[in-house]
Amino acid sequence: MASGKGLEDAETAALIARTGLGDRAAFKLLYQRTSGKLFSVCLRMLKDRADAEEALQDVYVKAWRNASAYRDDVSSPMTWLISIARYTAIDILRRRKPDSEELGEADEIADPLPDPEKSAINAGEGRRIDDCMKTLESDRAEAVRGAYVEGLSYTELAERYGVPLNTMRTWLRRSLMKLRECMDQ
Repeated sequence: MASGKGLEDAETAALIARTGLGDRAAFKLLYQRTSGKLFSVCLRMLKDRADAEEALQDVYVKAWRNASAYRDDVSSPMTWLISIARYTAIDILRRRKPDSEELGEADEIADPLPDPEKSAINAGEGRRIDDCMKTLESDRAEAVRGAYVEGLSYTELAERYGVPLNTMRTWLRRSLMKLRECMDQ
């Protein structure tokens, strides 16, 4: 008389063989008999329920596709299924870790701050702009700052300085032309 474990292995091997022939009922029974154990393997390795569920689904897809290749003289049916589960979990663990190419790309992420050379250039340009702004009349310089630094509209600036809108436009246009001339020197 065969032992309980031997009979169970024989029945599982028969289900795998029938699954290899495309028998959906056998596949359903195989799932019902083995999914608890395989889920435990996946969960123990992945330590995340969602990942373990995803892995279990992949295990059965692989088992369905490869059932015809299973050989009971090489391994027991549960050893074969557990091997599929382990390799599937390992694949998921590998996907979690950034590979060396991704780490290399991390070094290339741009620093939001300008490099020292750009900082020096920007500081020099800033000083030149400040010097050129000093050549403008004070109200014109403030109007330029209001429009191009603070983002005020021409209407808001006209109201602030108590001048008509077209006058404000003229102030700004002439001030920008004077700044451009100064910066070009």
